[in-house]
Amino acid sequence: MTVALVTCSGISNTGKLTTQVAQVLLQRRPGWYVWMHARQSTATLEAEIGDADEVIVIDGCGDCCARKKLSSSRIAPDHHFIATELGVEKKGMGEVQYDEIEKVVCAVLEDGGHKV
Repeated sequence: MTVALVTCSGISNTGKLTTQVAQVLLQRRPGWYVWMHARQSTATLEAEIGDADEVIVIDGCGDCCARKKLSSSRIAPDHHFIATELGVEKKGMGEVQYDEIEKVVCAVLEDGGHKV
């Protein structure tokens, strides 16, 4: 099974958080996920997602940049997570905290149907 992770590419703490969440997921489940930033072109995203069995979008905030990017493609996410809706506070250029990363990772693993 291959799961495509698409994360926002924001520079705020919640945007950086999505990148760190993806990296943790890649480490915890090697070979399970493929990951890409939403800043790529729609054509590139479609090609990289390819034949993934599932698509998970992880956005940092309610702007939902990653989900919006996918909406201009033929790909619909199977799961969508928003860090701020999971209790992570958006703090501009603040540093990402380990417990915030873990909170979002756990949500993806549990609600995304991939509990370890």
